[in-house]
Amino acid sequence: MMSYGLLFVSAFLAATILPFYSEVVLVSLLLEGKPALALWFYATLGNTLGAWVNWVMGRYLLHFQHHRWFPFKPETLHKSQAWFQRYGSWTLLFAWLPVGGDALTFIAGVMRVRWWVLLLLCGIGKGARYAVVIWLTDATGTLLGH
Repeated sequence: MMSYGLLFVSAFLAATILPFYSEVVLVSLLLEGKPALALWFYATLGNTLGAWVNWVMGRYLLHFQHHRWFPFKPETLHKSQAWFQRYGSWTLLFAWLPVGGDALTFIAGVMRVRWWVLLLLCGIGKGARYAVVIWLTDATGTLLGH
């Protein structure tokens, strides 16, 4: 059970602004023989909830945008809002991307996307990404004779 917790935490942290990669933990656990479906579930759940934390920060930290420590400059924030308004909530299917994915979920909070829309779309995208990682690990493991 500890390995599932480790995977959940690593996936959660990977979805926040912290630089972390949960795929390494996932692949290691797969190679240990842990059940793929359970690993997929915990990785997807952790990563989706981490995206929700970014959404919460976007939703509520915007009140502090005029403080010096706020992480985004006003111009960057306005550009991001305009981009998100143009392409919409469906972009959250790509919140799993290593570059820009965290910003998407933050901006979704700023733009007041409903929480259930965020969880649904991020969950689908992140679940699909982990399914591909599991499939590739299984395919390469089979090719290598594992």
